[in-house]
Amino acid sequence: MRLNQIGAAPAEQILEVVGPLGSALPAVLFPVSFLGRFQNGRRKVYGHLRHGYQTARPSIRHRRLQVRRVTRYERLRNVSDTRWRPLAEVRKDLRVRWYRCPIEPAKLRELMRRSDRQGWFQAAGHLALFAVTGTLVFLCWERELWAAFAVALFAHGTVGTFFRGLATHELNHGTVFRTKWLNKLFLYVYALPSWDNPFHYAVSHTYHHRYTLHPEGDREAVLPANLSLRFLFMAQLFTFNFWRARRSLGAGGLLPVVIDTVLAAGGVVTGEWWSAMYADQPQELRKAVWWARAVLLFHAAVAGVAIVTGLWVLPIILSLFPFIGNWWAHFVGQPMHAGLRDNVPDFRKCVRSITLDPLSEFLYWHMNWHTEHHMYAGVPCYNLSKLYREIAADMPRPRTLAAAWREMRQTWKRQQTDPSTSSTPRCRPPPGGCRASTTPPPARSASSLPPA
Repeated sequence: MRLNQIGAAPAEQILEVVGPLGSALPAVLFPVSFLGRFQNGRRKVYGHLRHGYQTARPSIRHRRLQVRRVTRYERLRNVSDTRWRPLAEVRKDLRVRWYRCPIEPAKLRELMRRSDRQGWFQAAGHLALFAVTGTLVFLCWERELWAAFAVALFAHGTVGTFFRGLATHELNHGTVFRTKWLNKLFLYVYALPSWDNPFHYAVSHTYHHRYTLHPEGDREAVLPANLSLRFLFMAQLFTFNFWRARRSLGAGGLLPVVIDTVLAAGGVVTGEWWSAMYADQPQELRKAVWWARAVLLFHAAVAGVAIVTGLWVLPIILSLFPFIGNWWAHFVGQPMHAGLRDNVPDFRKCVRSITLDPLSEFLYWHMNWHTEHHMYAGVPCYNLSKLYREIAADMPRPRTLAAAWREMRQTWKRQQTDPSTSSTPRCRPPPGGCRASTTPPPARSASSLPPA
């Protein structure tokens, strides 16, 4: 088994690993490799030019700009270049004694009870809404109502963006339905058209819950988060997201996602975090590889049907929707951890809950109650608001979406000169000190994810 990072492995080695896909990959890998080298060269040239220009004009403003740019670059470089310990060692040594707000065991057992009826309402309801918007897109295309087609497509993408990493998140926990196989069925139904890999995500998310924002064991969410509102990024979020890093919640672009899927189908693992995970959980890699191949087969079949029938709108409805109208998933998803503290054993200080309108909360699968979800992950998403009401006296008051973004942006601006800056929610200190651990849940509150 080879765990290669795309930046470190030569093209011949990658093609050797990919095997049957080798003939198709050069067209993808060559421009990716070229762009990576071009970026590195451009960064060096730009650094020299900037240094010379600022030497010639040593004003206070230019010195401030230099400090900010170097800070961003150094922060990214430190994340990628750090030599982390193997996760097998981390699991043995790192024990986070999480503080959980006290709750009556009987009440917690009641809240952790799963319901097929509520599961059907959530899972089938989201799919039904997706089917309605998809039907509107098709009808507008068929009747050549192009203004209405654009509006319907925007709505379709906005609804469908919540599939990848959001609907599949809760289904991966296995807490939506009481009947276990229904969780798996809907997980695959949501993941297949949205280009999601539930096996990748399950392994990563196990560590995320166990070591939330402790970078040694959780690099699914890395702080500080980039909360830029640059025009080109916003333009992609409100139209078609062509090129945006996969790790940005609700903002994975078409090209990075497709490249990742093609490489995964060939058994090529990209990135430090994925390599570290599969070095620790190698048995999960085979599942992820076969799923990536199934995803490519599905979307190839959709394209084939479109070619045969002449219905070129089908790939737009069924294959490209995750990259259209990513705006709302991005804005409601970013407050989860952005601007908060890492390396702290208190979910109230490293996870943020927000309030949303009923439709947004439904599309978001109630993950706006994110602190409660991390604290007691065995509670189904549709019971999280009830959980909050039970422990509200010991919790910080949830922000509105606007207030959360205002707080995050203020923190982000301070982080440009001091990356260690964070915002700390007001909450009552835990009894016995910061590392105290309260009454543990009477049943599993982790999830039905693979063991870490």
